[in-house]
Amino acid sequence: MRTLTRAEIVSHPLFPAIEKQIADHLIGIHLRTPRLSRLKASHRKWLMTQSLYALNLQRTDDDPLSGLTATRFVEVVMKVGAASRNTATAYLAELVAYKFLRDVPGVPDRRVRVLEATEPSNAGMISWFTAHMACLDRLDGGDREATSNADPRIFRIAQPYAAAKLVEHPDWRDPPETIGHFLWSDLGGIVLHDLISRIDGYDPAAEKTFVGPTTLAQLGESYTVSSTNLKRMFKKAETDGLLGWELPRRRGSLWLSRRFVGDYFHWQSTKFAALEEAFHHAVEKLRREDERLASGQSPIGADVLPTENLGALSATS
Repeated sequence: MRTLTRAEIVSHPLFPAIEKQIADHLIGIHLRTPRLSRLKASHRKWLMTQSLYALNLQRTDDDPLSGLTATRFVEVVMKVGAASRNTATAYLAELVAYKFLRDVPGVPDRRVRVLEATEPSNAGMISWFTAHMACLDRLDGGDREATSNADPRIFRIAQPYAAAKLVEHPDWRDPPETIGHFLWSDLGGIVLHDLISRIDGYDPAAEKTFVGPTTLAQLGESYTVSSTNLKRMFKKAETDGLLGWELPRRRGSLWLSRRFVGDYFHWQSTKFAALEEAFHHAVEKLRREDERLASGQSPIGADVLPTENLGALSATS
């Protein structure tokens, strides 16, 4: 099974279908565990959450001070430009308070607080990763989902690799303005997922894609978004001609412009391509490592991640 390129992914006839599939999956996570899903409900929080989880997975048994610490997390957030130092520190404290992170016991240096993800956090991130593998499988009939489920090491290698790729990629880190005002707003990401999940029979040549009757009151009730926040998101998009309703006063079927959907799909293709590359990287690394161990050689060792944002962090406190 070869690695699909980003161009192949976004141009695949089934790409709109897998976008709908992953949107439905993420909405399901939100409805089942709304507090957990809020950790990725804005793009800023997505960048912070993926980065801290990657740091969490970089912990090694032979170094009790490795992994996720406040200092390392703040350094990554500042490099990525996702938030201020105070925001990053407060976010970490929030995750501890909500029991999505906990202290690692037995750390020898009391000056260093090492944190690790709790079971709900692990389950949520694994579900996120596996769902994307299932989507990619639909494009080429692959077995990424089954392979990842059969060997948990794939996820542990692939998630930090993909996170490092994405936080450094300008297309992903800085979404286009057409969708950016949704993504940078609190819970704007889940609102976008909702809109995409309503697409049925996408025609890339059509100027407008109608997604059925949709009201701001309905969206607000479903995802606990304030009416003020929703009106701000939609007003800008309406003013820019990116979406609208077929009848006055936001009645009738909602439509999304070709530019709006196209920009969203292009942006999302960055994520799918990074996860595709990360999966194949993990499989190949494990293949080589198993061969070395079978021949009596030492393990390959930790990844040199593709960006300074998440790489070589074991040298910092």
